[in-house]
Amino acid sequence: MPTIKEFTLVVPDLEPRLKHSTIFEHFDQLDEGESFLIQNDHDPKPLYYQLLAERGNQFTFDYIENGPIEWLIRIQKTPKPADLLTLGEFVNQDFRLASFFSQKGLDFCCGGKKTLKQACTEKSLDYLDMLFQIEEFKAASRQTSVPYQDWSLDFLADYIVNTHHTYVRKHLPDIQFFAEKVQRVHGDRHPELIRVYQLVMEIAEELTMHMMKEEQVLFPFIKALTLAKKTNEKLAPVHFGTVRNPIHMMEMEHEQVGHNLENIRTLTQNYLLPEDACGTYTVLFQMLQAFEEDLHIHIHLENNVLFPQSLELEKELTN
Repeated sequence: MPTIKEFTLVVPDLEPRLKHSTIFEHFDQLDEGESFLIQNDHDPKPLYYQLLAERGNQFTFDYIENGPIEWLIRIQKTPKPADLLTLGEFVNQDFRLASFFSQKGLDFCCGGKKTLKQACTEKSLDYLDMLFQIEEFKAASRQTSVPYQDWSLDFLADYIVNTHHTYVRKHLPDIQFFAEKVQRVHGDRHPELIRVYQLVMEIAEELTMHMMKEEQVLFPFIKALTLAKKTNEKLAPVHFGTVRNPIHMMEMEHEQVGHNLENIRTLTQNYLLPEDACGTYTVLFQMLQAFEEDLHIHIHLENNVLFPQSLELEKELTN
């Protein structure tokens, strides 16, 4: 047998219930181009089909030893083609792109599951030119990296509450106040402000209940998942059955809030101030734009980082 320097996972040494989940855990920790080996006492062909079904065509599965007594397989994570990357995946790979996509009006949070090509088609943008602009932006931007993907789920949930929920609670009352005042003073000359005020109130009502459900129901369960993983204890049954149910509800509510903010941006022509805008009018538009930018990151961290990892963790614990 050849000498192999890569990490080798000896599958027969693992508990039967942990075999596939352990292999998947090792695969998910790989960076693009990295690989590891699995050693088994039978042909692991079913594993190949499970990887293909659950991780897609982003790996190679090469037989180094092919029985009849021992099988040795190299599993390598391959780069995902750009035309298959979703907006959320682009931002996960390089968080600087959050501001770039925001500038281009591309929704990487609620619309984070769309591919860049799909999003460009919907916005009538040139896909190849957008790829070029992305590379230019990355080259010109100062490298900053916040390792959200590496954080534990309980830490990430607390970060979202302490950073983004706090931001919403701090700034939304002021936005409501200014939106009401501006539509009352300027609504006769700019009737779109009446609808902007209505949308702001809808967003406030939606987010108030939304954050409460996350903090009282979903996030505590995600923390329980994390604790169960650390302590190897069994999860207690919960009234909502599986974490997929509250996650699905949160994602739908994200869609609604995102749709309302998009309507505000359309009504205000991308927060374009009219010539007769007063100081309060100006502050309202500045606050709305900053609020939208923070909420995009907020929702991205939930939809594209916290929620998918929570689903995977629950699946691992219940297999």
